[in-house]
Amino acid sequence: MGEVSGYYEPLLKERDEFNGNKKTPLWVSSAKLALKVVMCVIFILWAAFIFLRPAEFMNNLSNTLTNATKGTVFGITGSIFLWYSAPILIIAFLAIPHLILSGEDEVQVKKAGKGASFRLWTFPVLVDGPFGVVTAAEMIGIVLFAVFTIWAVVMYTIQNNKILAEFDVALKEKCIFLLELTGLRFGFIGLICLAFLFLPVARGSILLRLIDIPFEHATRYHVWLGHLTMALFTLHGLFYVIGWAMQGRLVEELLAWKHIGIANLPGVISLAAGLVMWATSMPGVRRINFELFFYTHQLYIVFVVFLALHVGDFVFSISAAGIFLFMLDRFLRFCQSRRIVDVLSAKCFPCGTVELVLSKPENLRYNALGWVFLQVRELSWLQWHPFSVSSSPLDGKNHLAILIKVLGGWTEKLKEQISSLSNENDQSETQTLLKHYQKITASVEGPYGHESAYHLTYENLILVAGGIGISPFLAILSDILHRINDGLPSLPINILLVWAIKNSDELPLLQTVDMEGICPLFSDKLNLEIKTYITRETEPPLEEGIASKPVTSSCVFPSLTGRTMSGLVGTGHVVWSGLYLVASTIGMAICVALLNVLYINPFSVTYWWYKGLLFMGCMAAGIVIFGGLVICLWQLWERKTTSPKEDFNGADYFGIKQQREPRMDKISGQEQYVSTVRYGQRPDFGEIFGSMSERWGNVDIGVILCGPPALQTSVAKECRTQNLKRRSNQSIFHFNSHSFDL
Repeated sequence: MGEVSGYYEPLLKERDEFNGNKKTPLWVSSAKLALKVVMCVIFILWAAFIFLRPAEFMNNLSNTLTNATKGTVFGITGSIFLWYSAPILIIAFLAIPHLILSGEDEVQVKKAGKGASFRLWTFPVLVDGPFGVVTAAEMIGIVLFAVFTIWAVVMYTIQNNKILAEFDVALKEKCIFLLELTGLRFGFIGLICLAFLFLPVARGSILLRLIDIPFEHATRYHVWLGHLTMALFTLHGLFYVIGWAMQGRLVEELLAWKHIGIANLPGVISLAAGLVMWATSMPGVRRINFELFFYTHQLYIVFVVFLALHVGDFVFSISAAGIFLFMLDRFLRFCQSRRIVDVLSAKCFPCGTVELVLSKPENLRYNALGWVFLQVRELSWLQWHPFSVSSSPLDGKNHLAILIKVLGGWTEKLKEQISSLSNENDQSETQTLLKHYQKITASVEGPYGHESAYHLTYENLILVAGGIGISPFLAILSDILHRINDGLPSLPINILLVWAIKNSDELPLLQTVDMEGICPLFSDKLNLEIKTYITRETEPPLEEGIASKPVTSSCVFPSLTGRTMSGLVGTGHVVWSGLYLVASTIGMAICVALLNVLYINPFSVTYWWYKGLLFMGCMAAGIVIFGGLVICLWQLWERKTTSPKEDFNGADYFGIKQQREPRMDKISGQEQYVSTVRYGQRPDFGEIFGSMSERWGNVDIGVILCGPPALQTSVAKECRTQNLKRRSNQSIFHFNSHSFDL
């Protein structure tokens, strides 16, 4: 079989015609390449410095570099910050122009005939075990951190033995000294891991955008690093506790708060906060009581602040860059979430799913595979929940939709609120609209997601959804159809959607996308097939082709204020995000310099714990004062660039409602795409993937999954199996998970 069968050649030709042959200007490509090379060189040198730091020669080099650069106004703290933390911030600075230039790129059309190829980020190597599904690239990262930890422990053990050999003391004193020295080494290794710990959870971080890792993926890396970091800090504390107990002064040392040197009590408080977070983040606890996990995780403030008090400013600066970037993101999210957002419309489906349509500004950009964090103040002022976006950015400039599965207390209250509002139908439509005014409001953080729309980079897609996991794929289908209709760049020509649901009352969710309305006769340019598996029903509950009532309740809300989502999001405007980062960093440097010149040096401030607290204060002041100024300017720019057309009225909302109301006269438009519904069956991914490989030939197939862990494991395992046993004329399956699991 050829790489692309003759049946699809007309689709390829059509696709090439409307995608055009736009090429990136040479200067843009050259500038991006130069920036990428510089960033890679800086990162490799910094990573080598960190990795080799436990070696004695690198330790001596580190001391030499620190002594050579400590004569500035920033002192020893600035010197250590320069070598351990500054490289991360420099890479973040360079990422700003790189992202600005990348914004000029269009989706590049891959020429047919190139054939399939493996990619480290999408090839699953581990599918069972404590890490879940792990790709080859992630496995390399796990191995590197494991090797570094083992290497550091071995090297420090050798150095500890050399130091002990120089002392002629009793065996007990040697044991105590060895315990404390080993605890010190574990603490340093923990600080190195801490430098990475906060980077993945900076949701709108420039660095995450640079390497195009969305927040839902990065969260897993934070979990892995959290286990490693807390294990190291626990060993750090445990070795000291054993040593102090052997000396008979355990309580005295635990309560000690030295002014010069390490303050033990703040370290005990920091470790205790970390252990509470660690214990409540275990999978069993997190799944049984998510709120306990969420609220105890706010102890990270205690953990970080008392860590700074424990080690002082110059030791804390080893891990400061990652913490600083997280603080940047957290303050920006705080500013964004203060704005109240209008809920334009709400629907309840018979399957227990709620759709909310939120107002957004025209200049807020996002990809189809996006996430938002939602708070509904009528239900709770504290609870925030993540939901995937179910609408395409091309569905409308001024609104964004999400689907919410009713599973717990918060979602049940939301459904009841909508149902109670929709039942007030004894008044005229206008009176009802006015009565509903401001009945439901929301606060939103996001949207977050991939920097690039990677679903547009595959000619062949297999979308696998479990239950409410259909939500992001509705956005994908809408996005691709809009692009086909508007002549925008889009690679997909073959799409297979596999949807596993429990009951047939979930079928109306698929009809929330009016495919034929978006792009009439799209089958000329897109080959779409949908396979639905209803696992808990053996036969259709109604006459074949007729579905149940699509919506049990719905309501539309007027917006007399035009309150939209804030554009203050790290994944938003690159220039403003970059200015916010640069201004905050410069502000922190100015605060540290002024503090040294006007206070610390003139008044001979030497208390380690106090200087650690002041350093944390400088980080916060740089963000709030200097970064806050940029945020104010950003908001003014957003208001000036907001089109008056963004102000809606009730008629506009009814237009949205009518546009998104599903057509339920038949299950699917069979003239445009093939749709099959199978009752009492589960998807056989071996058969599905095998048949697609034979049909599509030697091509890259993007497999995007959104569903529970068991479904992720099954699909990832089948991707790995198909790739390992493939022949030269068969496809390569690229696994991409869109499942979010805190």
